[in-house]
Amino acid sequence: MNNPRWRLDGQVALVTGASAGIGRAVARELLGFGSDVLLVARDPDHLEDARAECEDEFPERIARAFAGDLADDQTRRELFDWIEDLDCGLSILVNNAGTNQRKPTMDYADDEWRALFELNLFAAFELCRYAYPLLTRHAASSIVNIGSVSGATHVRTGSPYGMSKAALHQLTKNLACEWAEDGVRVNAVAPWYIRTRRTSPALADPEYYDEVVERTPLQRIGEPEEVAAAVAFLCLPAASYITGECVAVDGGFLRYGF
Repeated sequence: MNNPRWRLDGQVALVTGASAGIGRAVARELLGFGSDVLLVARDPDHLEDARAECEDEFPERIARAFAGDLADDQTRRELFDWIEDLDCGLSILVNNAGTNQRKPTMDYADDEWRALFELNLFAAFELCRYAYPLLTRHAASSIVNIGSVSGATHVRTGSPYGMSKAALHQLTKNLACEWAEDGVRVNAVAPWYIRTRRTSPALADPEYYDEVVERTPLQRIGEPEEVAAAVAFLCLPAASYITGECVAVDGGFLRYGF
């Protein structure tokens, strides 16, 4: 499609948690719309595999990689030093990196629940702040935060995860209002069960799998590419009047609950 409203030519996107699952799919989707991408993840080997895949599939685009743990603020600062040194600009930020441990609320050690907040929420907050000077250099730029249906209703993820995602949804709303005058749109997507490495242990239980599908009107598990499509749309010029939204990518789950 050559309509510029449906293209991201000339833009540069930073995608965190990009070595697998949703992040990897998002990177490929954005490349398909014409954006160059900066991929970030902890595992350097898996990250290089993702970068090489992107380069092979989209040889006309540029895919660069930065390996580091975004739960560490020093790493977050080094990431943006790297971006500044590249002198490539930045017009899209996708905060996808996250983690979880499923436990009853009283079973979490302090360091466990604090670690969930550090990566799921505080890292995203800081990356938005660090990205802001770069994003505002463009007439129109975009942030998309990867939230979760657990930030909107109770699911069996553990309370710290749901709390962190609910806070991420609220951060999205606040920044959308605060940064609109700077030309920065801020939205979120809220997936339900998506077929990834992280969800595979839970979905391997046939009884639990059947429960999940039963509460999902579309009667199936989602795919990373389906989340990536929603993320890409929110970044496109075609979505230029959309900000502060949290789009559920959930097969209708939030209309049922669980």
